Amino acid sequence: MQKTIMACLAFCIIASLSLPTAQAKKKSQVDHRPRLLKAMAAEMDRSMKNLKMDGFETPYFVAYEMKDIENHRIEARYGAVYSSGGGKDRRLRVEVRVGNYEFDNIGKKNRSFDFSFSPGYTIKRNGPLDPDPEALRNSLWQLTDATYKGALKAYLKLKSQKVTEVDDGEWAGSFSKEKTTQNVQASQDLDFDKEQWEKLARSTTAVFEKHPEIFDSRMTIDGSKEVRYLVTSEGTRLISERILYNLSVFAATRAKDGMLLTNQMTLYARGPKDLPSHKDLMKQVKQLIADLKALRQAPVLEPYTGPAILDGDATGVLFHEVIGHRLEGERQLDDHEGKTFKGQVGKKIIPAFLSIIDDPTLVAMEGIKLNGTYAYDDEGVKAQKVVLVEKGVLRNFLTSRTPIKGFLKSNGHGRSSPGSRPRARMGNTIVLSDQMISISELKKRLLEEVKRQDKPYGLLIKNIVGGSTHTSTWGYQAYKGIPQLVYRIFPDGREELVRGVEIVGTPLTSINKIVATSDRISVFNGFCGAESGYVPVSAAAPDVLMTEVELQRSMKISEKSQILPSPWTGASKK
Repeated sequence: MQKTIMACLAFCIIASLSLPTAQAKKKSQVDHRPRLLKAMAAEMDRSMKNLKMDGFETPYFVAYEMKDIENHRIEARYGAVYSSGGGKDRRLRVEVRVGNYEFDNIGKKNRSFDFSFSPGYTIKRNGPLDPDPEALRNSLWQLTDATYKGALKAYLKLKSQKVTEVDDGEWAGSFSKEKTTQNVQASQDLDFDKEQWEKLARSTTAVFEKHPEIFDSRMTIDGSKEVRYLVTSEGTRLISERILYNLSVFAATRAKDGMLLTNQMTLYARGPKDLPSHKDLMKQVKQLIADLKALRQAPVLEPYTGPAILDGDATGVLFHEVIGHRLEGERQLDDHEGKTFKGQVGKKIIPAFLSIIDDPTLVAMEGIKLNGTYAYDDEGVKAQKVVLVEKGVLRNFLTSRTPIKGFLKSNGHGRSSPGSRPRARMGNTIVLSDQMISISELKKRLLEEVKRQDKPYGLLIKNIVGGSTHTSTWGYQAYKGIPQLVYRIFPDGREELVRGVEIVGTPLTSINKIVATSDRISVFNGFCGAESGYVPVSAAAPDVLMTEVELQRSMKISEKSQILPSPWTGASKK
């Protein structure tokens, strides 16, 4: 998952520029969306009525989804635009289920064998860019035929497995019955002033000319619009839209010992008005440069185990990786998963002063709009606030329409990237605390813990750029976080920047080392990648004090610096 705070830097502007503003509203155009939705529904009705093979089951459920994606992207380096373009794509997903809601062709893992191709010929999964209903229906017809045949093969295979496999008593059905949805969101315009953004990108990357120690830097600006169409044989008719800007800046340098050091910031916004002011952006650009130059002089930290404070960004990533993924519903069914929290409902799994909710209906926190906000999930189920952990006790799981024992209904968390089958995923994951103290008091508590453990120093970990976790049985039940800035805090209160480490640990052990939290909340926006693809997510959490954190050496990438100075420098021009 990539973070939001980093991106604030990417949108840097010099004084002669102003923030790009929404262009004058485009002249009204014909809204082709209802025609396309109607065409999808007509083809689905035809399939439900007529799609059958003699001697085999007919479909009991069909869903058609089309995600219409418009994207613009600019990349600049060294004060010049290196690429500027974009495009459109329409990705189709066809789901055909045979059998019934209790038992169908989709297995426990929510992975079907309905390969959408005929032997020797692959059916394309993209739809027409033209608003042509008949072309769209033809694409859906081809995919439906192949998917239906694959579904029959999968259904027969799963039925045959019941002959030899032992029933573990965990089966809760194949598919939940949910209320249908009929909702068409108003159309939105994606305003992307190419010339203005290019000017901004040139000016931002030119700032690095004054800092020859930074040998590479780049800025990327993305503007995207996704229109989702969903129709199901149950009656759901849905059109929703999402616009997202992604601005990031990246810079790289090397320490004297050759260690590669990078720093980056990313900002996600729903529109230009959601971006920081020019003054704030410039402050963050200067801070990114200052931090990266400070890292060049910082000592390498040896592997460490001891007390530490994780800022809110790091805490959000920790809970996302350690708790959030392990509470996704399908993981409780898959025998290849570790099932960390199976059978733990009603039991204490984290400190009693902490609670965790996931609320996709929440639009913003702390004045920051959240990436993980949506009204309906990718199965057409209305988004819902879910209390996952209440005062340390496990209460619920994130669920899609794949039932799990004890949780037979979806709570609106079935999500996927274009073309992938939805499964339970996080939206806006929020950590709440009943033991909040000021950040100064939290640091005081850290030093008390340093003294109690007889450690030479404690740590302050901030600016996490991402994380990963293993939840399967074939790997270790562990996680990793990659911080950009780590500080040693000595007993006298002195702070020292260090480099060359990353956070590692085992899930339950790490979380239960939290003993206190701050009274401020940080928001981390980004994208999360898992089995159903990349989806936008958010995490919000306070700073936390942990009695024990383990840091290991990061992968060493050491090379000599460039032989000649940059052409930008005065020395190179002599």
